[in-house]
Amino acid sequence: MYKKLLASAGIGSAEVDTQLTNERLRPGDILQGKVVIKGGRIEQKVDKINLFVMTEALRERNDRKHYENIVLHRFALNESFLIGVGETKVIDFEFPLPIHTPPTINRTRAWIQTGLDIPQAIDPNDRDYLQVAPHKWMDTCLQALTNELAFELKKVDMEYSDHHGYIQEFEFRPLKEFNADLDELEAVFLLQEDRIEIVLQVDRKAKGLRSLFAEALDMDEHNVRITILESEMEQGTLYVAKRLKDVISQYIEN
Repeated sequence: MYKKLLASAGIGSAEVDTQLTNERLRPGDILQGKVVIKGGRIEQKVDKINLFVMTEALRERNDRKHYENIVLHRFALNESFLIGVGETKVIDFEFPLPIHTPPTINRTRAWIQTGLDIPQAIDPNDRDYLQVAPHKWMDTCLQALTNELAFELKKVDMEYSDHHGYIQEFEFRPLKEFNADLDELEAVFLLQEDRIEIVLQVDRKAKGLRSLFAEALDMDEHNVRITILESEMEQGTLYVAKRLKDVISQYIEN
């Protein structure tokens, strides 16, 4: 009885360790690994094993900002089973990394959180970090902005969004062609199965007295949404760079 009470409090309970085969991958790639469960001081029933793809985003509450964990995807491995005293079970798994998993650039983090569902017990958990490269379409857009249009990537932040749950904001500084007209360019990339939507915030430099007043009143920023289909993305970096350049130029001229 005493051991059962301890196990229900998480003391001497079953332990879980997730071991990833490929922690370096892109969204859409197959994540593979195994979960190793080691039995505790008593036999326990495990209802299921949960794997969560997680990230974190900055959120403001009561005029204070803090990072909040966000579940991107939940994957349940199996049905219930018994784990004996000191017994070890190994369960293999594989599933595609969600297309909307953010690349781990700058402070952005992503990880796999593992938990066992054990009746009347504290849920043990295990955290394994991922190294996520940008999705191939996002990478094409980033290459178009940095290599073709000479924008320098300054900062990447994850922020909470009421509509999307979170957004990953990319902040760029113009180095050449747009340097005289823009203070900065911010971009958000929203991936879908057959397209990518790019939301740009164009922050123009103040020019003349009227523009100075506009800047002081935060009226100098313009938002625009661009949709590029999969068939268009196949045309490559130069095509995407031209689309982006045309849109940015329009907002500078207006």
